[in-house]
Amino acid sequence: MREIRVIGDPVLRTPAEPVTDFDRELRRLIEEMFEAMYAVDGVGLAAPQIGVSRRLFVYDINKRKGHVINPVLTVDDPEEISDEEGCLSVPDRHTGRPIYAPVARAAGVTVEGVDRLRRPVRVRARGSLARCFQHETEHLDGRLYVDRLPRDEARGIMSRA
Repeated sequence: MREIRVIGDPVLRTPAEPVTDFDRELRRLIEEMFEAMYAVDGVGLAAPQIGVSRRLFVYDINKRKGHVINPVLTVDDPEEISDEEGCLSVPDRHTGRPIYAPVARAAGVTVEGVDRLRRPVRVRARGSLARCFQHETEHLDGRLYVDRLPRDEARGIMSRA
């Protein structure tokens, strides 16, 4: 089982490389990502979170499950909705559980990319699924949810992580 990388690991702050090889190794990586995500009760996981700098994420939230390779995110509804958000890569150093904070995200998005067989993937999302897609796509760009918080709040979270 692959370990979840935590804040401070450079892979989390480095933009991920596009996936170019669609082989057995990629299929195994997707399986390992789901295993790692389920092991810690997550709903989404980006490849950099397990130390692999590739543009890929998996999700399983609100009865929607899948993966997207080389995702491109488009905002369909820019109205910002603030809701509690945490990250497997930003755990409380004492409890190991994600630290939650209110984060504003676009109300509606579309993510497009391909699956492991290079078939086109296009998913329109609202609510928690839209939040998940935005969160995971930001991981692929080397960003974390704490980057969206006011400086004092981000510092408070970082002091606990």
